[in-house]
Amino acid sequence: MSRTVVSAEQSAREQALVETVVASFDDAPDERLRYLMQTLVRHLHAFVREVRLSEEEWSAMIAFLTAAGHITDDKRQEFILLSDVLGISMQVVAVNNEAYQDATEATVFGPFFVEAAPLIEQGGDMAFGAVGEPCWVVGSVRGTDGAAIVDARIEVWEADEDGFYDVQYTDGRTAARAHIFSDAAGEYRFWGLTPTPYPIPYNGPVGKMLAAVARSPMRASHLHFMVSAPGYRTLVTHIFVRGDELLATDTVFGVKESLVKDFVQHPPGTPTPDGRDVGNSTWSETRFDIVLAPA
Repeated sequence: MSRTVVSAEQSAREQALVETVVASFDDAPDERLRYLMQTLVRHLHAFVREVRLSEEEWSAMIAFLTAAGHITDDKRQEFILLSDVLGISMQVVAVNNEAYQDATEATVFGPFFVEAAPLIEQGGDMAFGAVGEPCWVVGSVRGTDGAAIVDARIEVWEADEDGFYDVQYTDGRTAARAHIFSDAAGEYRFWGLTPTPYPIPYNGPVGKMLAAVARSPMRASHLHFMVSAPGYRTLVTHIFVRGDELLATDTVFGVKESLVKDFVQHPPGTPTPDGRDVGNSTWSETRFDIVLAPA
């Protein structure tokens, strides 16, 4: 669509409004807030002027945001979903997690983290009855100097094989989430589930927007991690399954090549590393070595 030609008089009138609105924030006592608001105004007005936003389009935008507010509750944050599918969440992650030597890359937090997940011991099972193929996960936590980080807190959470997190069920269950601490050698190991793809919640305004622009709501298969230790930058990241056909089209743009890992599949009856009996089930294993940047 070609850009509309606007007369000099009309452009001057529009620019005068921009300057008036920007100036209205001049007396904001907080310098950072003043900068944020004035910059936001400039960018928003530039968008309206560039696309020549119609009043009908403006009304549709307001209705969309209103619907996003109505569907948001203590279990679902539609505005995070909107930020995710527009790539804003990943851009904020990039801005706030600058590359540092070989530190593990960060990615989106997602809307389904829950505080106070159960503690499991080394080799424990974080599935807590969630359905899915068992997966043995091992790795280490080290600094960029190579030194082992002892007692790093490792939060892990994921969807079950049906594509749902525990908080999406209505029975109050806690499943497929836990926290564990790295051992004296900086190592960790636990049982989880082999990650499977799932859609973000798409029965709301964000889902309707994706459908309107012919985009999929599907996320690539992944397992969430949040790793923290005194003196180090807290890492929020995922690991992804190599070979997943959704890696290139993850709807929240969260995939990074360094986070794609091999999940080795084993047939039923194959001995597990810790001797666990998984019955007639297949199982997988993967390794994720984590490197934390200094705070």
